[in-house]
Amino acid sequence: MPVQEGLAYWASVTTPNTRYQPKYTVNLVVDDDTADTFKDRGFTVKDMEQGPALIIRRNVDGPNGMVRSAPKLFDRMKNTIDVSVGNGSRVKVQYKEWEKNNNGQLFKGLDFQALQVLELVEFQGDGSELEAEGEIDEL
Repeated sequence: MPVQEGLAYWASVTTPNTRYQPKYTVNLVVDDDTADTFKDRGFTVKDMEQGPALIIRRNVDGPNGMVRSAPKLFDRMKNTIDVSVGNGSRVKVQYKEWEKNNNGQLFKGLDFQALQVLELVEFQGDGSELEAEGEIDEL
């Protein structure tokens, strides 16, 4: 299966993003030439502030009640890890191309298989970046 290197943004690897339909996903920022190659082949490329991004995802819910497993998550040495991948992490993503014809319309996508973290930017979602401001008002 193909592998693409880039910078990860909004990665939901071990826990699905449940904002709409539950799915594992990563926006993989790549160089312009790579983005153009994917666009020319009919894949979605999102224009982000950081650069063009491939949208690589895996829906949790499949046909007939099937539940898809999470993509595998590895460190540089290919050891299994359990971390939250922060925006800007340098990664390699393994994916599988798919296409489906539905009522004469062709849909194409990249199924999220695995992610290898090469340089981790730690995700901080615990409020540690916040600072106290002003004085405490008496109640």
